[in-house]
Amino acid sequence: MGATPLRRDSGEPLWAQLLADLRGRLADGEFADGFPGELSIAEQYQVSRHTVRQALARLRGEGTVTAARGRAPRLLPSPGIEQSLGTLYSLFAAVEATGVPQRSVVHVLDTRADGVVAARLGLEESTPLVYLERLRLAGDEPLAVDRAWLPADLAAPLLDVDFTRTALYEQYAALCGVHLTGGQEHIRAVIPTPGERALLDIDGEVAALAIDRLGCAGGRPVEWRHTVVRGDMFSVTADLPAATGYRLRPRRA
Repeated sequence: MGATPLRRDSGEPLWAQLLADLRGRLADGEFADGFPGELSIAEQYQVSRHTVRQALARLRGEGTVTAARGRAPRLLPSPGIEQSLGTLYSLFAAVEATGVPQRSVVHVLDTRADGVVAARLGLEESTPLVYLERLRLAGDEPLAVDRAWLPADLAAPLLDVDFTRTALYEQYAALCGVHLTGGQEHIRAVIPTPGERALLDIDGEVAALAIDRLGCAGGRPVEWRHTVVRGDMFSVTADLPAATGYRLRPRRA
């Protein structure tokens, strides 16, 4: 247990040696009570903070630790939040399934018109839509910026709901009689906006995924959702049946 001295004559970069030793200490459960800060790691291994940051960047990319500028690194909840492709899922349920409590900070819940989204829902551009914007958290960690648009003729009862600890789909079904049965989802890598980075408490080194979903009930589009989720806390998986597998669609210029 404890830091293993790094070899400066080995030919292997110091950050790579540091990364390997930190991984070993993590596997041994040495940091169960808290992950050390950059300065502490630099002192333990007698390396520069630049070397420490190079190693920590890899741990962040693996979803092992998280750190924002000016804040000490922290271990992420384990296991990570993983979701299978090809299923209609709730982010609320995906977080709760890991044993980590979820909650939301509601930024906006109102009725508005949005011509672009209305067209995606197959509606006239002036059709009123219920708009819900939330910051989703897993434990105390920001996980996703979640924005959903729903036809107001169906979703108006949701305007009175407290979504702090409530799943949208459960309320959509219970109050509006709308049960999502399918749809389409598109997941892509994105660079979060400065505002999204601030909400998610991440710096420019942490990747993010954008999830665009068209949710349907009985063949009718009843939800358009755009979610920006931290790539160091959320992953997607796919089973590959021999007949279908999954499809890669090149992005057109």
